[in-house]
Amino acid sequence: MPVDDVLRDIKGKVRGVIPPSIDITDVEFEGALVVIYTKHPDKFAKNEDIIKQLVKMLQKRIAVRPDPSVLTDTETAEKKIKKIIPKEAEITNIYFLPDVGEVTIEVMKPGVAIGKQGVLLNEIRRSINWSPKIVRTPPIQSKTVKEIRGYLRSMSEERKEILRKVGRRLHRGVSDGEKFVRVTALGGFRQVGRSCSLLHTQDSKIMIDCGVDVSSESSTPYLHLPEVLPFETLDAVVITHAHLDHSGLVPLLYKYGYDGPVYCTPPTRDMSTLLQMDYLKVAAADAKKIPYSAEHIREMIKHCITIDYGDTTDITPDVRLTFHNAGHILGSAIAHFHIGEGLYNIAFSGDIKYERTWLFNPAVNRFPRLEAIFLEATYGGREDFQPSRQEATQRLNDIVQSCIKKKGKLLIPVFAVGRSQEVMIVLENLVRTKKISEIPVYLDGMIWEATAIHTAYPEYLNNKLRAQIFQQGENPLLSDIFKRVDSIDMRQDIINNHPEPCVVLATSGMMNGGPVMEYFKEWAQDKKNTIAFVGYQAEGTLGKKIQKGWEEIPLNVGGNIVNIKMKMNVETVDGFSGHSDRRQLLNFINNMSPRPERIIFGHGEESKCVDIASTVHKRYNINTLALYNLETTRFK
Repeated sequence: MPVDDVLRDIKGKVRGVIPPSIDITDVEFEGALVVIYTKHPDKFAKNEDIIKQLVKMLQKRIAVRPDPSVLTDTETAEKKIKKIIPKEAEITNIYFLPDVGEVTIEVMKPGVAIGKQGVLLNEIRRSINWSPKIVRTPPIQSKTVKEIRGYLRSMSEERKEILRKVGRRLHRGVSDGEKFVRVTALGGFRQVGRSCSLLHTQDSKIMIDCGVDVSSESSTPYLHLPEVLPFETLDAVVITHAHLDHSGLVPLLYKYGYDGPVYCTPPTRDMSTLLQMDYLKVAAADAKKIPYSAEHIREMIKHCITIDYGDTTDITPDVRLTFHNAGHILGSAIAHFHIGEGLYNIAFSGDIKYERTWLFNPAVNRFPRLEAIFLEATYGGREDFQPSRQEATQRLNDIVQSCIKKKGKLLIPVFAVGRSQEVMIVLENLVRTKKISEIPVYLDGMIWEATAIHTAYPEYLNNKLRAQIFQQGENPLLSDIFKRVDSIDMRQDIINNHPEPCVVLATSGMMNGGPVMEYFKEWAQDKKNTIAFVGYQAEGTLGKKIQKGWEEIPLNVGGNIVNIKMKMNVETVDGFSGHSDRRQLLNFINNMSPRPERIIFGHGEESKCVDIASTVHKRYNINTLALYNLETTRFK
């Protein structure tokens, strides 16, 4: 049935159920939602049974929104909100989203603003007709979050059009004929970097991740394949998490004609924007070819449809998507696809951590249904066993103690997202419990801004950390020991004029550029100093060379190659990784419910993918596969 006929049929059913006293002005598709616009939102709020009846009848998610004509103008609405919400709630920000008729109110004390049993929320809704949403004020204001929300507000009309277009495409109905499910490996198979897969059914083409390998010349996925092109034929792009090897080339798709939705969690949208903008900056500074512009990143933001963990949404006529916590970085998700009416269920793990970390709960491995899963194998080799978080903490403690004793400096190259916040929490804990003396910890690069985004999404942190933040009023990420390096002058001052011991966390994590290089150039030739690696170092990166014990390091200084003699102490602290080691990967599979029929391994060096695939097949009698890039495998 054509989309217009489907919509006409839905409108007829809606008007047949809703009493004539409730004025319905429009019914539209917006993404997966059927949106009902009404001049009487208060009457809908009082009668929940109508919505339940419609959901049951239409088998679709329904949102009720006030007709724009009944929304109080924003200036008057803001005054009324401030009059209704008590002063002690401490409002810090109010912003309106006209495209969905919502107003978000940031406050220091959400409970006070909501009122007993939501009485104040109901009063706001009745008074201004906007749907109010109360959120806690982030303790550090994130420039990225603020700018993205501001941009989306300024694009509200355009965004509404995008959502309507997406809605019409995904409600176009399924075709007759043979049903099939297949996946093409476009990047990140038998290697780490440029992750990208294409999930293809008779009615859908969905790209999962579209990353860049910043450590290699072959940095882009195989996007030129005939089944991928033209990009306009893609129905959806799904991003598992923000790291550049998974999200770095999504804006490129918009440069070359893609105009569909990107599905991710809210923190992934914000974090990937931060990392993509930095990627452009670093590429320009290194005089490398810039693959896309900031305009294409904005296009991606505009097309983002965010979903929280556990929420299920239709993304094409025959595919439903659910995100589950992956435990890797803020907002990282395992993407679970339910295809057809029970035809097939397939999941893509992205990067997972099957252990409770300082920041996150362990990756989810229980699903309603699952026939196949694509699983990472970064540490899937038979020798890949990592220490626990507790052992890693003790190791870092010993390194800091030793550095303080020698009156040296400790340089820790980190990825801005994930590892830096874990190391921060451990250092704060060591200082607070007086295991190490209080020394300054300088944060250089994007770490401060990435940390600010963490504080904007406390609901994505683990239970223990949330309780510490909300119930005890202690946020370890806000400790006084952390100092933000906010200028080149401050960086130079720390490098050249800091006689006392200190710790510096600086990006980038594999030492392929970034502020960490400025410290390294000056501190590498002093044996009192130490460099400690806490994250994965890919083959070919400078970090890997230092880790291997190179005694002379060639560096580009002012356009000339200079050999720096390595005298500083080199340490590696395993156990901080956001990836599961071999033991955790096997436990993840062993405890998985239901156990899948097939597991496809990727995101690991070739030997590790092959090794774990062989072990899992022998141990659990599951069909396994270590795909090559460019291979296609059929599931149904």
